[in-house]
This record gives sequence, structure tokens and C-alpha cells, in this order.
Amino acid sequence: MTAPPALHVVVDGSGLAWPAAGIGTYTGEILRALARERPTSCLVVYGPSQPELACNRLEQRRAPSLRLVGRHLLWPLQLRRLGADVYFGPAGTLPLAPLPMPSVITVHDLAIYRHPEWFPPGQPLSVRWVVPRSLARADRLIAVSRSTAGDLAELFEIPPERVEVVAEGVAGRYRPLGAEELEQASHRLGLAPGFVLFVGTIEPRKNLGTLLDGWSRMRERPPLVVAGTWGWRCEAIRARLETTRGVRLLGSVPPPQLPSLYNLAGCLAHPAWYEGFGLTPLEAMACGTPVVVSSTSSLPEVVGNAGLTVDPADVEGWTEALERACHDQDLRRELSRRGRERAAGFSWERAAQATWEVMDRVVATASHRA
Repeated sequence: MTAPPALHVVVDGSGLAWPAAGIGTYTGEILRALARERPTSCLVVYGPSQPELACNRLEQRRAPSLRLVGRHLLWPLQLRRLGADVYFGPAGTLPLAPLPMPSVITVHDLAIYRHPEWFPPGQPLSVRWVVPRSLARADRLIAVSRSTAGDLAELFEIPPERVEVVAEGVAGRYRPLGAEELEQASHRLGLAPGFVLFVGTIEPRKNLGTLLDGWSRMRERPPLVVAGTWGWRCEAIRARLETTRGVRLLGSVPPPQLPSLYNLAGCLAHPAWYEGFGLTPLEAMACGTPVVVSSTSSLPEVVGNAGLTVDPADVEGWTEALERACHDQDLRRELSRRGRERAAGFSWERAAQATWEVMDRVVATASHRA
């Protein structure tokens, strides 16, 4: 069997600046998995230094600090002198200036093009220029779900042959905990087991209004625990959350504490109007926690038959699903079993293998053209 080629890859590590966000999780996990999968290859990561990424196959460097000129003009000039085989963009963009090597970028979601009203203003350069030009110029696009691949075709008319669907993975730390570990986690976090849990940035597309309405109608209502930072356009929902009895606001929870939080929850509720992938439900499923998710975008694709899916606008449906997920013990055991089995099919190792194969193909095609 022929050994895979040893590639010199330059990586946009800008997503590492937000380690608790989805883009930060993806960037860190896929880079670690890429390094494990191809120990003979070298990845030069331009972005904030992350000690947990340190290994002899990952070289971390700082990109030029000037925000626009540095990233879009000076950085490409640096890369011309590097002599790398391929550019990998986990955050989904390319510099505006041409690159001297073929490129692969990962597209997570295109929500801002479907619903710009969900997002803060002031992003015209990115929305109108950087993202569209990146999608047009990259040699290959990795979509994290079939839903995102469909959005690429519909919104940007990207032909299917330029897109590879590579699902995200779930880290090994997300697993069921034993009784002693659970007791320690409960004491450490100050939470009794059995609450309804939401994890994510609090922003319009997460649809916390429907969750609050559905949860408040439950006959036997456990506490609602919300773990996430305040995002944008969240003033109205923030006022409701801060004044509703039975709601516990944790703020941002460090990633190492998330497995304990998932394990303590009676169920995870993810009512988002739109997700490019849905990593949070997958992590909860790996922990054996029942999940209730929206029946839109990529979420049914990720959850399959391992969770309950509800229309994001159906308040009564959310009440019923939450009651079943929290109080129907037979259903809870079945969802826990299905969730663990489903999550086992998603791994960062598998994602890394598929990502290397995409980069191999673009490098081979570029060499053939040359």
C-alpha cells in the first residue's frame, strides 16, 4: 500500500481566537487530528498561540498584525516565500490577494446570507467581498453537512464537484460519567442533576424565546440552565432570562467542564432556527444525554433517530418533547443508547482522514496542471 504524501500545509488559525465557539472548537480539533493522522506532514498555523496545539508536527506563527492590510496583503506575501503545498482555511476564508498554492476551505454555515437580520451590522467587507471571493477562488470547499452543501449550491451556485461533505467529530472526553464523577461534578458546578440544558451563544438564531415558552408550560418543570456568552441583538431575551424564576445563567463554560454539564443534564434542548452542523447536540449524545432539537437545517441530519426533533416555532411541541425527554424513563434510556451509538459514528480522526484526502487531490491536480 502506497504511503500518503508528506505535505507542507499552511493553515489559517484565526478561529483559535475563540476557543469556546464552534469555529474555535473545529479549528483546534481538526488540526490536532490532522497532525496525528499524518505525522510526516508539517502544518504551519498562523494565528494566536495555543499551548495545547504544541507538537513537532504543528508550527505556530503570528500573521501580520495590521487587521486588513496585514491579513489580505502582507500575509499572502509571506506565504509566497514559505513554499507550502496547500492552504487550509478552517474558518472558511482566503486572503483577498492571490495565494501561491492551491487552497481548501471549510464552510460551516451561510446563515448570514439567509437571515441577515440575525446578525450585527458592520460586516460589509466580509459578507460582500471576502466570503464570496473565497468561495469562488478556493480549489475545493469542505461543507460540514449536506445542509451547508445545499446552501452553497442554492445561494452561490457552487457546482457539486467543488464540494466535499466532511462531518465534524466529537472528542473522546465527551462520554458518560460514573456515579462518583457525577457527584463530584454536581458539587463543583453547584447543580443538582436533571435540569434542561441549553449550550451556545445567546443570539437570535438560537431561538431561546421558543425554548423559554415551551419550558415554562411544563407540568413538572426542572430548572433551565443556560451556558453561553451574550451575543448580539439579545437584549429582549436577556431581560426574560434574567427575570424568569427557575432559570440559571452560567455564562461561558470552559470546554473541559462541558462533559460534566452534559452528564448532569436531564436533557439538552437545542431550538435553533438554523445550524450549519450542530456540534452541541452531538457532544451531548456522546455523553448519553437525551437531546431535543429543531427539525430544521442540519440538525436532523446530525441527530438522526437518536433524538426528538420539533418545529422551532411549535411551542406546544417543545413542551411535549421536553416533558418526554425529562420524565419518560423508558424513552430516556432508549435515547441515551441511540445517542451514544449515533455519536460513535462521528470522529475527528475520520474528519481528518477525509480532509487530508481532499488536500491530496487538490495538490495532485495543481501538480498535473503545472
